[in-house]
Amino acid sequence: MAEIFTEFLNWGLALIDSWGYLGVFLISLIGNMSLFLPIPSYIVVLLAGSVLNPWLLGIAGGLGAAIGELTGYVIGRGGRYVIRKKYRKLLQSSKKWSEKHGLFPLIVLFAATPLPDDIVGILSGIIKYDLRKFLLANIIGKIIAYTSLAWVGFYGSWMMGGWNMLFFVVLSFVFLAIVFKAIQAEKGRKRG
Repeated sequence: MAEIFTEFLNWGLALIDSWGYLGVFLISLIGNMSLFLPIPSYIVVLLAGSVLNPWLLGIAGGLGAAIGELTGYVIGRGGRYVIRKKYRKLLQSSKKWSEKHGLFPLIVLFAATPLPDDIVGILSGIIKYDLRKFLLANIIGKIIAYTSLAWVGFYGSWMMGGWNMLFFVVLSFVFLAIVFKAIQAEKGRKRG
């Protein structure tokens, strides 16, 4: 998996070097088209923040990511007949909840954070949530997320000196993995 990650990272950085913002758009599109398989397009955006305008980078990356998230929606729409037979009551309650509380802010929240937005996309397709609203909510959320990443890359490169920020990113992910494991262990202790 680490080899795939490294290859994608190298390919993405080369694409950005050649195509600039269009390269960022394509990397984000491809990275977000995969369901449940993390393709690190966000790291490429983070690193590109050191050399490209963070505002434009966030918009290009966010648009590509939002369009890529349509994969989950389409799968949900296409698979709703199969799923509907087995989970009819769950889907009806989900649809009622979304009509009562509104699914739009939830989609924005999942798109703007590391929460599993593929699940929200599939569910949105299954309950036939309006495609335009789904896409708009994803665009807003992904632009927020990718602009934030681009600015982190911009300030990180300023503090660490350009592309050497990769070390900082790797250390950040190791730290986050340790925190995640600690939270999981604490939850396990509370249950047991």
